[in-house]
Amino acid sequence: MEKDIGRIHSIETCGTVDGPGIRYVVFMQGCPLRCKYCHNCDTWEVNGGNLFTVEQLVEDILKYKNYLHFSGGGVTISGGEPTLQAPFITSLFKELKKHNIHTAIDSCGYTHIHRIEELLNYTDLVLLDIKHIDPISHKDLTGKDNGKILEFAKYLSNKDIKVWIRHVVVPGITDNKNDLRKLIAFIKSLKNVEKVELLPYHPLGIHKWEEMGYEYTLKDTPTPTPEEMETIQDMFLANNIEAVI
Repeated sequence: MEKDIGRIHSIETCGTVDGPGIRYVVFMQGCPLRCKYCHNCDTWEVNGGNLFTVEQLVEDILKYKNYLHFSGGGVTISGGEPTLQAPFITSLFKELKKHNIHTAIDSCGYTHIHRIEELLNYTDLVLLDIKHIDPISHKDLTGKDNGKILEFAKYLSNKDIKVWIRHVVVPGITDNKNDLRKLIAFIKSLKNVEKVELLPYHPLGIHKWEEMGYEYTLKDTPTPTPEEMETIQDMFLANNIEAVI
């Protein structure tokens, strides 16, 4: 059942920020983390969403095939956390590869590697979210430590699977210069990172938290200024890491 049917929260047919080119973005249901700044907290529960078959999804994706190919784009599976439904996504990617469609997953990296080895055989790009390099701070921010995530990053490097690292800059939480230096050192130890995307924190998901009865503890946290983002970007650039904001 899980191989052919997936739980999907929502679909964006013309995404432009989740990988190269124009992307057909599928937001899967379910996530193991509970990030304090999550703007998709309605994807957390594994039993939510709508049921789709691989056949249904491929049929819809192929309607946009020309746009995806013309732009150098493809399909990105996001979430929630896509690796929770690895068998379904593997079946989907196998079908997409028959149509020469670029595939990407946007993952928090909190996964068991043995469960996704086959999926990665059909994955062209991983957008890997590293929330915090320090394990204790990571657990405070997300509810889990980052051991599995860093292990996953090293595995991707060893397999030479292309990666874009994503790091959300949250003032007072993820912008500490010493932590950023550690993150930079870790990224430099990997051989497959094409670039780093530095994403400014924003509270745009707070209304979902309120609607679902969750306490949003970062409501007084400011969005970083352009100058603060550029200062952090310069740290990465000075270490020969392509970083974009």
